[in-house]
Amino acid sequence: MSYQLVIFDLDGTILNTLEDLEDATNYALEQHGYPRRSLEEVRRFVGNGIRKLIERAVPAGIPEEEIDGVHRTFSAYYQLHCADKTRPYEGILWLLQRLRAAGHLTAVVSNKEDTAVQSLCRHYFDGLFDYAIGERDGIRRKPAPDAVWEVLRRLQTDTSQAVYVGDSEVDIETAANAGMDSISVTWGFRDREFLESRGGRRFVDTPEELYDMIEENK
Repeated sequence: MSYQLVIFDLDGTILNTLEDLEDATNYALEQHGYPRRSLEEVRRFVGNGIRKLIERAVPAGIPEEEIDGVHRTFSAYYQLHCADKTRPYEGILWLLQRLRAAGHLTAVVSNKEDTAVQSLCRHYFDGLFDYAIGERDGIRRKPAPDAVWEVLRRLQTDTSQAVYVGDSEVDIETAANAGMDSISVTWGFRDREFLESRGGRRFVDTPEELYDMIEENK
């Protein structure tokens, strides 16, 4: 059966957000007197939402209320600076335009805070997604399938007609928990060997390969 709907992760899949995440993380850490983190450390920390990123970035053993404060500082800064260095990966705009021209529905499911997801999708992909959803009250973060199911409900599509595209182990787990196919991209925040160890089975190295794989499912 053809994939009528292609659901994308955001960070590391269609947008390279890593440098802005690093800047916001280090701004928040420095404001609270904690040491900075490297780009590679931030790369390892992302994937489970901003709260988990902050919990991983702060020194071990600090009180919960202090983690709350760092989180608030991060969120306020990132809301203003989420698009300073962020850019779509090469070929992504072409991919989305081609998919929509071929009649596919497209959506975003992210563990990023919903306000940032909406802002980034409007800024970089205006008109290219039928629905986008980030972390918000009442919907559990990935790898829980809640946000994927919300997209399916909104777009009136069955899991058998959809595929989830992501760059992390969280995305592989999310697709499995939702009962749908997944495709892993190799240009994001995790390497292929790691993803294979976490259950990844289908991989693409370029947006062109991704388009062909989606179309071959027809």
